[in-house]
Amino acid sequence: MLATAALALAGCGVDRTGPAGDGGPTGTVTVFAAASLTESFTALGRRFEADHPGSTVTFNFAGSSALATQITQGAPADVFASAAPRNMATVTDAGHAAGTPTVFARNQLVIAVPEGNPQRLAGLADLARPGLKVALCATQVPCGAAATTALDAAGVRVTPVTLEQDVKGALAKVKLGEVDAALVYRTDARAADREIDGIDFPEATRAVNDYPIVVLADAPNPTAARAFVALVRSAAGRTVLTDAGFQPLSGP
Repeated sequence: MLATAALALAGCGVDRTGPAGDGGPTGTVTVFAAASLTESFTALGRRFEADHPGSTVTFNFAGSSALATQITQGAPADVFASAAPRNMATVTDAGHAAGTPTVFARNQLVIAVPEGNPQRLAGLADLARPGLKVALCATQVPCGAAATTALDAAGVRVTPVTLEQDVKGALAKVKLGEVDAALVYRTDARAADREIDGIDFPEATRAVNDYPIVVLADAPNPTAARAFVALVRSAAGRTVLTDAGFQPLSGP
């Protein structure tokens, strides 16, 4: 469905390729981005549109593995931002990247629990309690791979009641009261505001995810794509990412 929506969006609207009168980007730029980037990239998209009149940023947020599959199957997009290098490699190995991806931020896991932490969870070992309902991301999704690494580092075996296709899905299970806890990114727990508490645990440092970004080889609007990537890597972009809870890297 996401791929169909992206195709439909690509086929309508303004001219995607022409530069603005001052040589800046204009038209629509389509960004495929990991679900955990929803809040920060949405804010950056608004800034991009304000900085470049005549431009429109369209996002496709989903699990990085699903996005990589869509790109390799021909879904039109200008930029890909993944929550892990492994999923980016799916795109680059297939020849769909224009240049070398750049890591622009890092993220790590927390234990997401309802506000007030009613089960009084303190660390990963508590997730193995009998009767405790836990949500994890599927292992092919970056948040699921990170969870596996962290749990292995702690020597904890957890049997989840659900495996979600992106981090937002895992977090939603906690919000809806369907599970007692989930392993999600710090940024997603922070974005949930008062609904969710995020519990730090030491093994999270063993499973930090690098976030790479790249302009795609068949980008319909390469000028705007390069400008959007530049914004993400700029001082303004790093501020937005830091405020969201990411660990941004230094820009160029």
